[in-house]
Amino acid sequence: MEAVTRPDPGPRDILPLMQGEAAVSDEELLRRYATGQASAFEQLYRRHELRVFRYLLRNLRNHALAEEALQETWFAVAREAARYQPTARFTTWLFTIAHHRMIDARRATRPTVEWQAAELEVQQAVAIGDGTHVATPYAAALASEQWEAVLRALATLPEEQRQAFLLQQEADLSVEDIAAICECSFETAKSRLRYARSKLRDLLQDHL
Repeated sequence: MEAVTRPDPGPRDILPLMQGEAAVSDEELLRRYATGQASAFEQLYRRHELRVFRYLLRNLRNHALAEEALQETWFAVAREAARYQPTARFTTWLFTIAHHRMIDARRATRPTVEWQAAELEVQQAVAIGDGTHVATPYAAALASEQWEAVLRALATLPEEQRQAFLLQQEADLSVEDIAAICECSFETAKSRLRYARSKLRDLLQDHL
């Protein structure tokens, strides 16, 4: 399999999915890829690449590390496709893989704050939406002129709170899914989300 290269965000990446493509579930696309339909993988990639990249970038705060973790995530998806069992949503499985790659990257090197260029690169896609899920207050805040303040506030959250918050916002995961991915109890995941939202509200009250 050739290396997965994340294309520069642009109109081709942020247009809503074509009707025919959108009608096929993620799980079905992965099954098709596992049985030899290469184009199914490309469709999955177009649907979820930006969301996964944002999750990685906003946790790692390093463009190069996020790019590397993104490629490793999609390599793992391709490698494990035949063994995937649809006991959970594809997005839960995908972000579980991405989360583990992010943790590996954090352990291997210290994240930096040199990520503003990468955030500028994805800002248009955040503002317009990627056609995969309904905009949230978080997405609306990022689409506003105050997006830099939002990102600075996110960077100040304790690591575990930031991870939980971004899993909910970028992947639209339930508290149960977040707890499973982060290997903590339901109550712990719920608490992390509550504290993250509270701190973000406090930090952003003068900006939004």
